[in-house]
Amino acid sequence: MVKALCIEFDDNKVPYIDLSTGIIRMEKEEAPEWALEKARQELREVPEIMEPAIKKLRELIQEEKHLKLPLDDEYMKMFLRPTHYYPESAMKRLKNFYHMKAKYGAPCENIVPSKLKNVFEEDLLSLFPNRDQHGRRILAIEAGKKWKPSRAPLIDLFRTIQLTVLGSMAEPLSQICGAIVIIDMEGLPMSHVMQFTPSFAAMLLDYVQECICMRLKAVHIVNNSYIFNMLFAIFKPFIREKLRKRIFFHGKDWKSLTSHIDKNALPVKYGGTGTWDLPAGKLLGDFFECYSADYELADTYGFTKDYQMKK
Repeated sequence: MVKALCIEFDDNKVPYIDLSTGIIRMEKEEAPEWALEKARQELREVPEIMEPAIKKLRELIQEEKHLKLPLDDEYMKMFLRPTHYYPESAMKRLKNFYHMKAKYGAPCENIVPSKLKNVFEEDLLSLFPNRDQHGRRILAIEAGKKWKPSRAPLIDLFRTIQLTVLGSMAEPLSQICGAIVIIDMEGLPMSHVMQFTPSFAAMLLDYVQECICMRLKAVHIVNNSYIFNMLFAIFKPFIREKLRKRIFFHGKDWKSLTSHIDKNALPVKYGGTGTWDLPAGKLLGDFFECYSADYELADTYGFTKDYQMKK
């Protein structure tokens, strides 16, 4: 008899979803030694650089009287790792990240699981149990015909993506190795294209290129159609070269996709060999709800309400 998927808890009361041949869980423990070596080699994470960088970033935050954040070492590393331990760069990215709420309002507010149940129930996001061959987190987004904007508005979908990114930001292994995104555009109708207004596209690019505190290593577009290709062509001039080089179009060519991502990290539907069945969106939403207290606390961080953003 096949075991029904559900949320379980380990001996430390950490939630997880057992997929029999894979497990979905938040990996908040320290990264393994091979990843720490990667951090030393790629991110300059060595004591003589790391310790003064943490001290300097903490001082920069304390100088911002309207910015309320934790000041412990682990929180500092969450922003320093993606910026290779350059404290000024980390501060700039950190301020951009927390400016989002003041700059865009509702699309960047209430990034908590209880406010995004409608998106999870539509089964639009998947968190794969396996990382890729480089240790990167893999998030898949269904943005084609499966997406019904009347039930999961684009703004809510964007907020849910932010929620999953926040979860990965808290994982030391993801801080070091980064993440990749698969966007499935199968059957994208023209009516959906109208959702991607210039203002939304500008906000999305601002988030990805200026604000996201995560090493986004690749964006893989699958099942893309002529309609999507036209949409991308419109916004391509506004995508910087660094990000442009990390966007890959595969259509239905799974051999192309698996030339970038090992097959064992992908489900069969994307040409992989993963034998696990991904949990329904509602269950994934329930999994994130186990961390509601963390998300609600994180939602209080940032600039105070009396802060006036500098234009």
